[in-house]
Amino acid sequence: MSTEKILIIGSQGQIGLELAEALRNNYGHDNVVCADVKDVENPVGPYEKLDAMDRQGMYEVIKKHGVSQVYLLAALLSATAEQKPKLAWDLNMEGLFNVLDAAKEGMIKKVYWPSSIAVFGPTTPRVNTPQYTVMEPNTIYGISKQAGERYCEYYHQKYGVDVRSIRYPGLIGHKSAPGGGTTDYAVHIYHEALKNKSYECFLSEDTTLPMMYMPDALKATIQLMESSADKVKIRSSYNIAGISFSPKEIADEIRKHIPEFSITYKPDFRQAIANCWPGSIDDTRAREDWGWHNDFDLSAMTKDMLDNLK
Repeated sequence: MSTEKILIIGSQGQIGLELAEALRNNYGHDNVVCADVKDVENPVGPYEKLDAMDRQGMYEVIKKHGVSQVYLLAALLSATAEQKPKLAWDLNMEGLFNVLDAAKEGMIKKVYWPSSIAVFGPTTPRVNTPQYTVMEPNTIYGISKQAGERYCEYYHQKYGVDVRSIRYPGLIGHKSAPGGGTTDYAVHIYHEALKNKSYECFLSEDTTLPMMYMPDALKATIQLMESSADKVKIRSSYNIAGISFSPKEIADEIRKHIPEFSITYKPDFRQAIANCWPGSIDDTRAREDWGWHNDFDLSAMTKDMLDNLK
C-alpha cells in the first residue's frame, strides 16, 4: 500500500464524491482526506471543513495529515460563475495560488487541478479543437481556467512544481447532482426520463458539445496523476475527449430504453455559453504522452446511467 496521503479540496462536488471513492480504493481508506466548505455529518472517512481561499487553514490541514498530494476541485462552474463573477474569480484563483504555493514551498509533492473546455471561446476552431489553439474565453469560468493554466505552467517552469491538469469536457455521472454547469442537461435528462418520461432542455436540439462519462473522467485523472513525471509533457492542461453529442442524439438514445420519452427545447442564457465552446476535441497528445483512451460511447453510457439511476 502506498504511503501517499491525498487531500481532495472540494470533495463534495460532482467529481469529488466519486474521485474520493476511487482513490480510497487505490490508496487505502485513511490515506485520502476529504475537505469542503460544507459541514458533513458522519463522513465515511477523514474529513476537514475547509475553505479553499483560507491559506492558513489549508496549510494546517496539509501538516496535520502529512499530505503529499492535493487534488483541488473547489470552483464555481460556468453557469453559476456568470451570476457571481467576482466570487468565481476569487475562489477559482485564490484556491489555486494557495495549493501551488504549498507545492512551491515543499509542503506537498504533487498537485492536480482541473481545467475545462471553457478555456476555449468563439474564435477557437470548434471541430477537433487542437491542444494548442486560439483561446479567447468569454465566460468568467473560462477566463479563470485559462489564467489558471498559465499559472500552472509558470509554477512548473519557474519553481519545478509537479502540477498536472486535464481540460474536462461536460461530465456525466449518476452518483451526485449536477453543480451548475452548462452541460448539466446531460445529467438532468436521465433523471427526468425515468421520473417523468419527458424533459425540457435549456439548449437547442442540435447543440453538440464534448462530454465524458464519469468513470472515464476518473480513469483519466488518476492515470495522469500516476504517470511518471517524464511522460507528463504538458503542464498547462491536457485536452481529453470522450463523446460528442447533441440533446437530440441523447434523447434518441434514451428512447431505445424508454420509448415514450419526449423532449422539448427552451434555450436560456446557457445557450450563449455553449455556442462558444467546441463541438469535438482532439486529444492526441494525452493518448500519445500517457496512454489515455476512453471506454464509454453514448450507447454504453446511456445504458449504464439508466441502469444505475433505476
